[in-house]
Amino acid sequence: MTNDPNSSRVALVTGANRGLGTEIARQLLTRGFHVWVTARHLPDAQATAGALGPHARPLQLDVSSPTSITTAIDHAIGALGRIDVLINNAGITDGLQPATGPDFALAAATLETNVLGAWRTATAVIPHMVAAGYGRIVNISSNLGSLHHMTDAAGEPAYRVSKAALNALTRLLAAELAGTGVLVNAASPGWTRTDMGGAHAPRDVEEGADTPVWLATLPETAHTTGQLFYDREPLTW
Repeated sequence: MTNDPNSSRVALVTGANRGLGTEIARQLLTRGFHVWVTARHLPDAQATAGALGPHARPLQLDVSSPTSITTAIDHAIGALGRIDVLINNAGITDGLQPATGPDFALAAATLETNVLGAWRTATAVIPHMVAAGYGRIVNISSNLGSLHHMTDAAGEPAYRVSKAALNALTRLLAAELAGTGVLVNAASPGWTRTDMGGAHAPRDVEEGADTPVWLATLPETAHTTGQLFYDREPLTW
């Protein structure tokens, strides 16, 4: 492990206590990372980190709470001195409601978590990444957030709007951070078998996590930033 360039890297994965987040954390651990496994409730983070192994560290982080974000990032930096990779995975959906008559309270909660939560968490870690001259931020998006593919009434309007907004945020952060060594990209895991995706989804979590982990481990010489990927290939915005 001492020869592995990732052996001293530190990653933080939001919403890591189940499904895609847990698998992303697991794959990063196999690549030598130290991983902060975060969840809204500390016992959930502790249980998952305990199952993943000694280099997984539990951390309470509720992305809908600015105070929780600040506290979590301060703790993580204080404990290990760095955060090299941020995976903005935490997300919720508003389900099969119509865009013409949504539950706006549910829509607001979806946008709060999926967009503002990711935005706040990113801005909390970016100064540390810029100071180190290295960082990888991966925003978990969706094919459903692609404007090019947004041509049907498939429900989940707030979720789809939130992922389109997250794509825009990816572009804006990447542009501002150009030349700093911090790369910001978005990844769609596809329709994956998780609590959110359901048991009938065609993709397993290993497949869904592959592209986010690939982006998280881009080499230091990489310049790929401000893009959206699906199965390691560019996806039309």
